[in-house]
Amino acid sequence: MNTRILLVIALTTMPLLSATAQWQQPRPEINVSGSAEVKVAPDEVDLNVSVETRNESLDEAKQQNDQRISQALAFLKKNGVKDKDVQTDYISVEPVFDPNAYIDPSTGRPLPGYDRNKAATKPAYYLVRKGIGIKLSDVSNFDAVLTGLINNGVNYVQGIDFRTSELRKYKDKARAMAIKAAKEKAEAMATELGVKVGKPYSITVNDWGGWTSWSRGGWGYGVGGGANQNVSQNAAASSGDTGATFAVGQISVSASVNVSFLIQ
Repeated sequence: MNTRILLVIALTTMPLLSATAQWQQPRPEINVSGSAEVKVAPDEVDLNVSVETRNESLDEAKQQNDQRISQALAFLKKNGVKDKDVQTDYISVEPVFDPNAYIDPSTGRPLPGYDRNKAATKPAYYLVRKGIGIKLSDVSNFDAVLTGLINNGVNYVQGIDFRTSELRKYKDKARAMAIKAAKEKAEAMATELGVKVGKPYSITVNDWGGWTSWSRGGWGYGVGGGANQNVSQNAAASSGDTGATFAVGQISVSASVNVSFLIQ
């Protein structure tokens, strides 16, 4: 009786084991990748600038900063930049201490009347900074706007981003081109191997780009010393009759795909 039961169970499970083994067999496939790049002329500029002022008096430093910010905002308004495209940041105030205060530079020894506590608590000056974020919808005005800002109180350029307002459109185009490239590659490989490409069953996509950025390292300059003077002079020179001095160029929107096709 027990023997019959075991035999029936064994015969019942054999088709299941056969189906499982068949399911686990690797399917014939071909894996390919494709990539594409679309060059686009930017139609927007995000410009981040700021005004820094320094003074031994905090009130004076803040007053100077407010005056220069107002001057920069008035320039933007006069040149057609809409209020909704301009945003000012919160003001920041930093007391700056001189570690060598009351020290004789020739001897390195304290000067008469040196007070360690006073030197540690009284700032040498106050640094006040306020930023302005600007969106330009007319890229052709970028050179003139940047020059005008520098000539109207701005003394720090923190970042410039050239963008396209139709990023979704160009990403879709780049992805379609990348997929087409992957399919053509798969078909070419299949032809060489004497097989046919079937339906895709796996695909991964990655896209990027749509802007070009210059950070503070490339554009920023300080409020003191010769660097500030040189940049201002160069910017002023570019506003003459020689025309624009900045070539915007093009930005890239790219996509890559990995596709697995079944082999017929």
